Amino acid sequence: MKTDLQLKNDILAELAWDTVLGTVPIEVSVKDGIVNLSGQVGSSAQKHALEKAVRRVAGVRGLAVDVEVKLAPEHERTDSAIARAALDALQWHSWVPHERVQLQVEDGWVTLSGEVDWHYQAASAEKCIRPLTGVRGVINKITVKPRASENDISAEITDALTRHARRKASHISVQVEGGVVTLSGEVDSLPEHEAALGAAWRTRGVSRVVDHIAVSQR
Repeated sequence: MKTDLQLKNDILAELAWDTVLGTVPIEVSVKDGIVNLSGQVGSSAQKHALEKAVRRVAGVRGLAVDVEVKLAPEHERTDSAIARAALDALQWHSWVPHERVQLQVEDGWVTLSGEVDWHYQAASAEKCIRPLTGVRGVINKITVKPRASENDISAEITDALTRHARRKASHISVQVEGGVVTLSGEVDSLPEHEAALGAAWRTRGVSRVVDHIAVSQR
């Protein structure tokens, strides 16, 4: 088990290694494996990349993000310009049923709504909006229409967990109600935690995942 100092050094090394983040001035503090980030970044995409980079580091048990998106003057855009660019991005993304997604822009924040058949479609809609110039953040309110029985969803998630050695199916409980999946139990690391959530999200018919999985302190 890493000490907090070792974990902080590993995180700083990961941020320096990531070419998107190497020059971003971010403060990192760690206590009992819980990482706190503070500072400013130049775009919503950078903030998202920052969170992903920290989650890649082994030993991270939790993450608190107190990071502000402060756009450079040359990256400022009006809400109407962002809305037009966002609509174009949705229409050009082959995985997004753009005719079923609506958006609203306020002070650089884009809110997505609508209903799609699969979680990856909702995730793809968010992913194609986040890097656009002028976007301060994305609020994803797109819902997934359930298309499978609760028993089928539970069985598929359990099978997915079992197929991968990193995902300890025996330690994770799966409950399904109306397309909402609740995962509970304990795993050994944050990557295992993220993998379990990913297995649930990628399953047909899942509209929401409730995370009650704890990361072991051992």
